[in-house]
Amino acid sequence: MAARTEPVGVVGAGTMGAGIAQLALEAGHPVWLHDVDAAAIDRGRARIRSGLERRATRRELDPESADEWVDGRLDGLHEAATLDDLTSAQPELVVEAALEDLEAKRAIFGQLDAATSSQAILATNTSALSVAAIASATTHRERVVGLHFFNPAPVMPLVEVVAPDAADPVAVERATELMTVWGKVPVRCRDTPGFIVNRVNRPFTLEALAMLAAGEATIDDVDAVMRAHGFPMGPFELMDLVGIDINLAAARGVYAGAVAAGDPAAERFRPSPIQERLVAEGRLGRKTDEGFYRYEDGRRVGPSSDVGVRPGDRATLDGSALAARIDLAIVNEAYRAAGDGVATPADIDLAMRLGANHPIGPFERAAALGGTSAVLAALRIQGDGPRFVPAPGLLA
Repeated sequence: MAARTEPVGVVGAGTMGAGIAQLALEAGHPVWLHDVDAAAIDRGRARIRSGLERRATRRELDPESADEWVDGRLDGLHEAATLDDLTSAQPELVVEAALEDLEAKRAIFGQLDAATSSQAILATNTSALSVAAIASATTHRERVVGLHFFNPAPVMPLVEVVAPDAADPVAVERATELMTVWGKVPVRCRDTPGFIVNRVNRPFTLEALAMLAAGEATIDDVDAVMRAHGFPMGPFELMDLVGIDINLAAARGVYAGAVAAGDPAAERFRPSPIQERLVAEGRLGRKTDEGFYRYEDGRRVGPSSDVGVRPGDRATLDGSALAARIDLAIVNEAYRAAGDGVATPADIDLAMRLGANHPIGPFERAAALGGTSAVLAALRIQGDGPRFVPAPGLLA
């Protein structure tokens, strides 16, 4: 990749776009930030300043040096009122972080492709859409890649570097090297539904939702068991924090992508009716003060009374069986992903630790359980539901 003084463009000034712009500024790039909403650019600048100030605090700079460092980085931030303003800077890299709408992204990439150097890398931060489908709006598909950052981008170490079949290996390598320069841990993967983390981690929430729907476990029990099992948050706490609508959108995207790809086991990704109902009712988690839990003044006050097992009813799964079931569904999906050539087992383990905060990776979990024969035996005990049909890689 060119020197870090080369221009970078960021399309979308929301939480993710501002975080990506901050990373580029910290690395020394001048950044052109565009959003269709001018007010969003102002909010993005404020987020970037706040993020840089937090970073300066962690760097333990004295107040004068901290102010100088922050102001110096912000001097490199340029507001681009239009995409033409952004492309006129001839950026070496453009990262699109707009809304998860395929046609909107295709329109953006078509315009970027026509107005930037054919050597510039065009990257999308999509978490669920096909990078190849986005790239199909361009003439130079070989320079389009996915750079999937995790929220908050300045803090989370993982970046999934997504390589569609048409991508030039040189462009993928340049993007990977640049992410390393930015202080990230890049993990390469194929352009398949959900990439690594959003695919392999789907059972963490879907299996918990299936237990809840069947009356096998309560919201509180599932979260408490998974925290005790080494996860920083339980599935329902996580969905409330991220936003049930956001989690549902990711689930829909992975399911639709699997169906479109002809995956014969796509049914395992079908979104939960519980999520669908909560989103339809506007109960999205912390941001609306109710989701799987109820909140008052930002403080959790108890689980929602009409979701899953009623308070006072007896759930049927004990803690060890509950954790084992979620573990097995994740391990099984990891073997499917590796078998589909999404990424290597080592990279899947790394991505799940860094991107989803799993205490150990799924292949490490399989080894701890006793290897593939033990995993197969445990899956057969769970039955023949779509999430427990053994991955072909386990049968090899």
